[in-house]
Amino acid sequence: MTTSDKPDPAADSKDAKDAKDAPVEHTGVAAQDWATASADPQYRAAVVDLLGALAYGELAAFERLAEDAKLAPTLADKAELAKMASAEFHHFEQLRDRLTSIGEEPTRAMEPFVAALDGFHKQTAPSDWLEGLVKAYVGDSIASDFYREVAARLDSDSRELVLAVLDDTGHAGFAVEKVRAAIDADPRVGGRLALWARRLMGEALSQSQRVVADRDALSTMLVGGVADGFDLAEVGRMFSRITEAHTKRMAALGLAA
Repeated sequence: MTTSDKPDPAADSKDAKDAKDAPVEHTGVAAQDWATASADPQYRAAVVDLLGALAYGELAAFERLAEDAKLAPTLADKAELAKMASAEFHHFEQLRDRLTSIGEEPTRAMEPFVAALDGFHKQTAPSDWLEGLVKAYVGDSIASDFYREVAARLDSDSRELVLAVLDDTGHAGFAVEKVRAAIDADPRVGGRLALWARRLMGEALSQSQRVVADRDALSTMLVGGVADGFDLAEVGRMFSRITEAHTKRMAALGLAA
C-alpha cells in the first residue's frame, strides 16, 4: 500500500464533520433555553441585535447574489448563483420569523445595521465576476466566523438558529472551483484577486467591529457583563482565529494571504 502527501478532501471533510458533531459541554447562559435566558433584558436586547444584524446580512446577501448572477459567464453559473440567492433568502425568512415569534418587529431590529452593511457593500463593489465570487467567499466567511464565535455564548435556542442560517449555501466550493480555474488559465489573475481579498479582509473586520461598537448590548456581551461574555483578551483571540481562518481560505483559493 502506498501513501500520498496530498490532502484528502474526503478525509478533511470527515474530520471537520466529526469535530462539528463532537459533544460540547455548555455552561451558564449557553446551557439555558431562550425562555430562561431572555429574562435578562440586556441579554435579550443583545440577541435581538444579533438576529437583526444577521437578518439584514442575509437579505443583503440575497440581493448581492442576484446581482452577481447577471455577471455570470454561463447559463449554468447564473442558475447556480440564483439557487444560492434563494437559500440566503430562506435564511432571512427564518430570522425574520424568529424575531416575530419573540415579539420583535423584524424591520425595527434590522434598521440599526443597514447603514454599516450597505456602506461595506458600497465600498467593496466588485468590478467583475471573479471579484464577486471572492467577495462572497471571503467577506461572507469572515462575517460567518464572527457570528459563530458569538453563537457559542448564546442560549441553546438562539444558538441553534444562528448556526443553521450560517450553513454554507454551496458558495464556498463553487467559488474555489471557479477562481482556481481562472488562475490556472491566467496566473496574472491571482495577483489582482489577492490584493482584492486583502482589502475585503480589512473592510470586513472593520465593519464587524463598527457594528459591535455601535450597539451597547452586543458590545457588552462580547467584553463581559452579559451572561458569559468574552473578556477583552478573548476578543483579541477571537479576531486572531478569524484571521487564521481567512488565511486558510486564501490558500484554498490559490491566493496569498
